[in-house]
Amino acid sequence: MITTNNFKTGLTIQHESNIYQIIEFQHVKPGKGPAFVRSKLRNLRTGTITDKTWRAGEKVETAMIEKLPMQYIYAEGEKYVFMNTDTYEQREIHQDQIEYEQNFLKEGMDVNVIVFENELLGLDLPEKVELIVTETVPGVRGNTVSNTTKDAVVETGYKLQVPLFINEGEAIIINTHTGKYSTKA
Repeated sequence: MITTNNFKTGLTIQHESNIYQIIEFQHVKPGKGPAFVRSKLRNLRTGTITDKTWRAGEKVETAMIEKLPMQYIYAEGEKYVFMNTDTYEQREIHQDQIEYEQNFLKEGMDVNVIVFENELLGLDLPEKVELIVTETVPGVRGNTVSNTTKDAVVETGYKLQVPLFINEGEAIIINTHTGKYSTKA
């Protein structure tokens, strides 16, 4: 148990039988009335973001989240299969739980699987991943206008904007937090 005075960004808590990660918080002391804590929470089961206001000093249950290093093996229908590289135990995650993350998954990729009391909640991807561009229009020689981009599709089917000089078959690095092109590999 912790109090709302101990909130930190990234902390995981249990509230009303859900597991939340604190995205941001603010301690407020109005001129009149008691102090309170305004917070923005991400539900780790559903991915929804909720605003919640707490009384200052209110007690909250912490949630002990584990991040297990695993390797993505393959997709089977709507299930994604991951393997613990130490014990060779395989676990499945439904595609609804990793809707955004599946845009960056390649077979053989090492990821951290987020687990709470043996319940798989989702994935923690590396900050940057390298993927091959499979579809884009060819760059036009001499077109050097700065910050001009074009559509591209990478090997996982994810669509994003890339600079004009990127061609099909080239490897690029994508930031998984923003989903944007980072640099040429």
